[in-house]
Amino acid sequence: MWVELPAVWIAVLNVLAIPAIHMGVSWLFTRLPRALFRPGGSLFRERLWEDGGRFYERFMAIRTWKGWLPDAAPWFDGFAKKSLARRDPDYLRAFRAETCRSEAAHYAQIPALLLTVAWNPWPVAASVMTAYALASNLPCIVLQRHTRHRMARLLAALTKRGRTPGRK
Repeated sequence: MWVELPAVWIAVLNVLAIPAIHMGVSWLFTRLPRALFRPGGSLFRERLWEDGGRFYERFMAIRTWKGWLPDAAPWFDGFAKKSLARRDPDYLRAFRAETCRSEAAHYAQIPALLLTVAWNPWPVAASVMTAYALASNLPCIVLQRHTRHRMARLLAALTKRGRTPGRK
């Protein structure tokens, strides 16, 4: 703890700061240009072990719990990713880029949440906040990766069938 505070103020700060950090980072990322979030970029590209998203289905049972996670982007006038609105290639490409944006926002929330260590008692706060930061963001990161890889498979299937971008 870098700042000595009474326990009640620590609790108040945590109750206010933790949601503010989540929302602030999310809001900031919805304002960044979509062009920054390329599915083929080194952070977002598919890894061989992900097997087109099937890894998450087989070993993490993602289809059973993905519906429990909120999609906060619409809260900030961002791109809704809770369900697929269309199946045209342009929309699917935009959707894929938005999964990169969301994944990056969740990566950024992890160190941002660790700022709370400044006023929480050490070392318990560090371990609790690290566990919380990971538990509250890793499922969302996994969901974005799974969805993006599924979108890539769908986009490839549409392209293979000869559908051109812009046609529905």
